[in-house]
Amino acid sequence: MTAAALTGFFTGLSLILAIGAQNAFVLRQGLLRAHVFPLALFCAGSDAALIAAGVAGFGALTAALPGLPVVMSLGGAGFLVGYGVLRLRAAWRGGHALDIAGGGRGLWPTLGVAAAFTWLNPHVYLDTLGLIGAVSTGFAAGGPRLAFGAGAVAASFVFFFSLGYGARLLAPLMRSPAAWRALDALIGVTMLAIALKLVLGAF
Repeated sequence: MTAAALTGFFTGLSLILAIGAQNAFVLRQGLLRAHVFPLALFCAGSDAALIAAGVAGFGALTAALPGLPVVMSLGGAGFLVGYGVLRLRAAWRGGHALDIAGGGRGLWPTLGVAAAFTWLNPHVYLDTLGLIGAVSTGFAAGGPRLAFGAGAVAASFVFFFSLGYGARLLAPLMRSPAAWRALDALIGVTMLAIALKLVLGAF
């Protein structure tokens, strides 16, 4: 159970760490100290709903289609390889910068922007419904699989609240292009490692 939860936690964390519009927005709001709690709660809650659907729904599908986990694992591995290469390429080229210019928004406009970043992003469905759902099938139905899902959900809550409230501590560091390059490199290597695990587990 502990191993399943830890696998879920680090799988979810490695996926959510990717630099993107949603994370940059949460970081920006954290730097401005504007609506941090509701924003972090919204983002983490959205992830929790999608992860739960992926773990539960994917399990039901595999009962009807036994070959689906292999297909999804290979598909997920392909996506991760591509994404990992992109992150390593970004680390090599550099050029990331955190733009925190502009004033703050009200609560509802802020959540509206967060909703767009979350629910209109096709990668979120690949990550939660597809990839996390596929990895969850490596654990027995019941307790172990639930522990995996709980670990992935916990990663989202830890990440978004840490990002939002820790933003001011990170601000000097994350304005440095070198820091973004190091983070991109770490994400790229992690993605490739997960892809290898998926391929090995599929056979």
